[in-house]
Order: sequence, then C-alpha cells, then structure tokens
Amino acid sequence: MGRKYFGTDGVRGTANVFPMTAEMALRIGAAAGRYFRNDGSNGHRVVIGKDTRLSGYMFESALTAGLTSTGMNVFLLGPVPTPAVGLLTTSMRADVGIMISASHNPHTDNGIKFFGPDGFKLSDEAEEEIERLIDGNIEPAQAVNIGRAKRIDDGRFRYAERIKSTFPRGRSLEGLKVVIDCANGAAHRTAPEVLWELGAEVIPVGVSPDGRNINKGCGSTDTRTASETIIAHGADVGICLDGDADRVMILDEHGRVADGDQIMALLAKRWADNGTLKGGALVATVMSNLGLERYLEGQGLGLVRTKVGDRYVVEEMRKNGYNLGGEQSGHIVMTDYATTGDGLLAGLQFLAAMVETGKRASELSKTFISVPQLLKNVRFGEGKAPLDDAMVKKAIDEAEKSLVGKGRLLIRKSGTEPLVRVMAECEDEALLLQVVDGIVAEVQAAAS
Repeated sequence: MGRKYFGTDGVRGTANVFPMTAEMALRIGAAAGRYFRNDGSNGHRVVIGKDTRLSGYMFESALTAGLTSTGMNVFLLGPVPTPAVGLLTTSMRADVGIMISASHNPHTDNGIKFFGPDGFKLSDEAEEEIERLIDGNIEPAQAVNIGRAKRIDDGRFRYAERIKSTFPRGRSLEGLKVVIDCANGAAHRTAPEVLWELGAEVIPVGVSPDGRNINKGCGSTDTRTASETIIAHGADVGICLDGDADRVMILDEHGRVADGDQIMALLAKRWADNGTLKGGALVATVMSNLGLERYLEGQGLGLVRTKVGDRYVVEEMRKNGYNLGGEQSGHIVMTDYATTGDGLLAGLQFLAAMVETGKRASELSKTFISVPQLLKNVRFGEGKAPLDDAMVKKAIDEAEKSLVGKGRLLIRKSGTEPLVRVMAECEDEALLLQVVDGIVAEVQAAAS
C-alpha cells in the first residue's frame, strides 16, 4: 500500500491548505501518539523542534494537543536545526522526534517530519501505519493519563556542543574569515555561535528571521547574497544553509558554489585516504552527477545510487554499513556523527579540510569536472498526471534512445511539490538542451 499523506520527507504542503491544516496536524499528532504509546504507560516522550516559519506556532500547538491527548509527554525545543531533533530524540530517550519545517521551501509552506527513537527518520511502513490511524478512530487517553508539555530551553546548546566536538581536536578556525548564511531559518543563532567559538571571524547573513523571510533571497537555494558578501569582505569561504539547516552549499573565496556532489567527493577521498570511509563507497541518489561517479571510480571507490530523498540514502547506508552519503542538493549524511543530513556539520568538515591542508576553498571545492547537467521543472495542476500521457511517454522513449552511450535521462515526479522534474546529462550540450526541452514541452502540454 502506498503512503497517502507522507511524501519523501514527511507531510508537507501549503499552510492552512489540506493536509497542512491545524486540524490535520492535531490528528497526525494523536495518531503518532497512539502509535508510539502502544502499551498504555505514561512514560512515553516526544521532542518537537521547528524552524522560523510563522505557521510553526500553529502546528506546534496542534501537534502538542494531539500528542498529549493520547498520553504522550511533549518536550518543546523551539527553533532548532532538523539534525538537532534527531540528536535530542536519542539523548533525551524519547520515543519519537518531530521537526516542523518545509526545509528549503518558501514560508507559505510547512511540513511535519518524524524521527524514530534511534534518531533516524521513520520507515515507510511506520508512516503507513500512522496514516491508517489518522484515517481511523483514534482512541484518546483517559483523563488521568493525559500527557504533559514542557519547554526545553537548552536544546540548541546541546546540539552546538555536539557539533563542535566533531571538529578535529587541537585545531581551530583562527585566521579564517567565514560567511555563514542561515537562510533566516532554524540555525540563525546556532551556526554563527559555533563558528565563532571555534575561532573564525564570522560574517553572518540571513540571521534576522521574521516568520516570512525564511529562504527568501538567501540560503542554500539562493546564494547570491552570500556570494556578494564574500567578495565585499574578502572572506575565505562561505557556508550556505537552508531553512532547517539539514543541507548546505559551500562557496569559495570567489563566491563560486560547490554543490553536494563536490562536497561528498572531497570527503570521500579524504576519508578513504585516512581509512575511515566504510564500505569503500559513497551513497548518493540518482540525481548525482555522472562526473562524481567517474571520479570515484578513478579513486578505486564505488558509488551506490538510491532513489531521491535523504531518507533512502540513510536506509541504504544503514543496511550495508556505509558511513558517508547524501544528495547533490546539499544533504550530506555522516552516520559516524549524525542520523540525518546536517549542513553545519558538513560545513565544519569542509573547514577542517581547509585547516589541515592549508588549501584555499577554491582548491578543495572543485574535486571533479561535472558532466553538463540540465534540470527543468514543470508544475502541474490538481488531478493531472502528465507522466501517464502517451505523447510524454513517446518523447521520453525517443530521448532515451538518443542518449544511449552519450549520457543519461531521469524523469520523476517530486515527492514534496506538484512538479515533474526533467533531468538529463550529456557532454554534447546541444543534444542535452534538445532532449530536455523536447520532454518539457510535452509535459507542459499534458499538464495544461
């Protein structure tokens, strides 16, 4: 059975539009409470974090009501990065962790992500069972067993101490001028503090959230402000996080961007050289560049691909014992340190490479030559299924034939938005443009 409400990263959508309504959040909380408090005892705990979206207050309250109504005890962390929820779920001995965030999406969206007691995101099977409970009759706890709610004021400090502990002992960031763009999101206080405490000269960007400016003109999806700031201040490097700080883009001293593929390539080589890369391979998704795959092969390393979604990367890593993986979009997962993607952690690993090698960011951030890649998104309306259209299928079939031996094609529907993503890679850029534009035109026709 497929999941009805959950996408590739929790439940997500426009705030106050189904399924992201207060009423639905209450039911989701109650269903999760019933799922995890399955023995009737009163010792069950849940930690809830959020980013800086205005709607976060609404969903925090609704989830708390649903959870406490089924007997769960709720610990409210306030604004913290998503990886902090994974960490604190385990350190606080909670049964479940919840992050209220739509990650890199605009402030009008929001989402609800779940972490299990081990700090990792829930399995598809667990989410399907919670969905079954959402659609059923959720039995509330007896009045004497209603849960409590309590605010935890030091959650971000606990996370900050953990993050600092991952930086090489005896090293510091003294002498480095670092631009940190927090996307007006969950790490707007934590990230600059961590970098300063490790000795860097910190130039903060995107650290004035107002509930509506998260990811707006800043962060990992819009690096222009950070790039301009690097040039203006003569900074050595830039770190751009997204709204919930689980992904990162690195900018060199010239303001040029290195995506998740380049960061993973650097870390894979460094870890392989020092003997800490487990399984001799990196785990990435089908979206990662063909150039990354060729680079790893040249280093005697493997690339294991999964479907899109950091949860699927982590599942593969846990299943086969790998400790490094991620996505081109900047989710970097290092299971030796964290249970989910962590943008600040990945940024610190890059800074550690700068400190230990003495090399500039531009020397470290271009590990391999990317194969030309083109990605275009086509939005479709409710009730539309453009990928089922006969003309779209024909265009895809013809494109695949034209790319045999020259590149690859990937067509998929987004798991978080009503979008069809059309991506191709090919060293013949004219053919690349022809292939992508041809498919996009047919998808647009079918979506209209």
